[in-house]
Amino acid sequence: MSRIVADNIPLSEVARVESSPTLGHLLQCVGDLRKEVAGDETPAHQALEISGGDGPRSIPFVLSFTNITYSVKVRRKLALPNLLRRRQATDPELGFSSTKTILNNVSGEARDGEIMAVMGASGSGKSTLIDALANRMAKGSVKGSITLNGEQLESRMLKVISAYVMQDDLLFPMLTVEETLMFAAEFRLPRTLSKSKKKLRVQALIDQLGLRNAANTVIGDEGHRGVSGGERRRVSIGTDIIHDPILLFLDEPTSGLDSTSAYMVVQVLQRIAKSGSIVIMSIHQPSYRILGLLDRMIFLSRGQTVYSGSPANLPVFFSDFKHPIPEDENRTEFALDIIRELEGSPGGTKALVEFNKTWHALKRGNDAVSVNKTNLSLKEAISASISKGKLVSGAAASGAAAPALVPTFANPMWIEMAVLSKRSITNSRRMPELFSVRLGAVMVTGFILATVFWRLDTSPKGVQERVGFFAFAMSTMFYTCADALPVFLQERYIFMRETAYNAYRRSSYVISHAAVSLPSLMFLSLAFAATTFWAVGLDGSFMFYLIIIFASFWSGSSFVTFLSGVVPHVMLGYTIVVAILAYFLLFSGFFITRDRIPGYWIWFHYLSLVKYPYEAVLQNEFDDPVKCFVRGVQIFDNTPLAAVPEELKGKLLESLSSSLGIKITRNTCVTTGVDILLQQGVTDLTRMGCLWVTIAWGFFFRILFYLSLLVGSKNKRA
Repeated sequence: MSRIVADNIPLSEVARVESSPTLGHLLQCVGDLRKEVAGDETPAHQALEISGGDGPRSIPFVLSFTNITYSVKVRRKLALPNLLRRRQATDPELGFSSTKTILNNVSGEARDGEIMAVMGASGSGKSTLIDALANRMAKGSVKGSITLNGEQLESRMLKVISAYVMQDDLLFPMLTVEETLMFAAEFRLPRTLSKSKKKLRVQALIDQLGLRNAANTVIGDEGHRGVSGGERRRVSIGTDIIHDPILLFLDEPTSGLDSTSAYMVVQVLQRIAKSGSIVIMSIHQPSYRILGLLDRMIFLSRGQTVYSGSPANLPVFFSDFKHPIPEDENRTEFALDIIRELEGSPGGTKALVEFNKTWHALKRGNDAVSVNKTNLSLKEAISASISKGKLVSGAAASGAAAPALVPTFANPMWIEMAVLSKRSITNSRRMPELFSVRLGAVMVTGFILATVFWRLDTSPKGVQERVGFFAFAMSTMFYTCADALPVFLQERYIFMRETAYNAYRRSSYVISHAAVSLPSLMFLSLAFAATTFWAVGLDGSFMFYLIIIFASFWSGSSFVTFLSGVVPHVMLGYTIVVAILAYFLLFSGFFITRDRIPGYWIWFHYLSLVKYPYEAVLQNEFDDPVKCFVRGVQIFDNTPLAAVPEELKGKLLESLSSSLGIKITRNTCVTTGVDILLQQGVTDLTRMGCLWVTIAWGFFFRILFYLSLLVGSKNKRA
């Protein structure tokens, strides 16, 4: 019993709760009690009692699966002589692919209040069976029937009434245990549930998971000390059961844990099962103590069922198979040893598979007596479970029509965005070194550029140096965005786990991801602009210079974010980013002007992200028809005639004037800012046009990022 409830609830309520001790029920009792204390006249919530007495539970759930089969195509290696024969790919001997059966007619059932464990050696198909039952396979790839209370499960409904705990602990390292569970509650519990009730639910879950002493400890990672491995695994389970699901699937929840931690994890799973859930997990080799907590087992060997039943019947089964289990042996270890031994024999496990079918056919009559029957439809059973405290995410709709019992998402989009933003900011705020390194890189780059291009003049050399500064500065904005690449790559599997069961919309993640990045990008833009603008001696608008730098950071960050959604590895991502940004700089118009780029490459010029901010800052600096940059004899600068005496330059200027019929003196303006823009080929867009295109690129890549998430994060096997 949760400590929160025990001290404050009347004995009558405690007795009623103990008969079906779900977390949701505990929460309702606490809420009803608080209403009474506060004088709230709203009627207290009454649980739906369908039957009473000592009979079987009124709302049983039975998950049945029959003849589950799953195969994959394996590419066959062909010898060179066979390839030269040009035989057809459909030839059974020389086909380019063969079919490998991972699961072969696996059947069984799991009931609420029980833990079913799927066991077998590595490669036996344990995880594949869990994925098949949890609908984590591509549509149509799994053959067979999966029903809940005799009815086929729709994918949409399964996502809401179930949860899947991955083998890896995918958590944000700098959040505490309580914060992690609270954010999960914000995602999975509806907004109709008050903040105080969500907190009470989290506190009850912390007690159920045995995490009270670690509630305020950060999760931790390789660089930050945090909770233990067993506690981390229980937190992972907690994030997925916050809404008290009816079905809970776990892929090897005890993997990598010591025996004590593993036992504590399975104890938690037993409590979850007793609260009215169906718990199905894969486990490699349970200890003797864990074996005592299991209710049903399925042993797999190369995708086939070699035993299905309770742990208590395991000795009888193998005794009848003429391989009795010694009393001092661990039952599961002995069974796995026998299975491995048979797998290595010429006949394989075929005899054991057939014996299992025969043995169960004989036992089926006795087992049928204990099967709980229910006249409720699946939707009626779910509705009744919600009224008794299960499936909190659907509790808000318990009085509505049946389809509304399982809303696709628990919260509207704006709440999801707010919670995602808050979680990201909280996690980032506790790792300030990441932003500090990025800010340091921008400041150091700005300082180097400011000191190298210190106080440039308006001479022809100064003009050339300004153009070089702008090209390098704008490309630097994009290169410094490359450190955004690992951000989503680190969160990818957390995102996939959470969106697989509709914790939030993918669009909410994309928008919040962009919104959270904006303040840091603005700060970086201000730091770079303030460091370089006055030190270099630029003459344009500082505000526009700041805005175009911010737009460059925005489009560069969006581009790198999109690549992180496509490229799965950090090093590969960095290689691609650096290469593409180099091409962008090459075709930006600095090294070769637009009118000199070959026609077959001109398309890349317009795709270059560096082109638009580069042309924008050039126009910000030189788009002045009055300001002069080359006067009189300065036209000889940057030519071999630059070294001749000034008097000779004057005579050359007079001779040039007479030849052209135009009077050119030492003070005559020869080149204005507009002329420089023409020389650089900057004639396509205005300054504001370049700014809007740069911003639009950022939104375009965010949309591509969203599409990459839709296509690439289905979290299902082929």
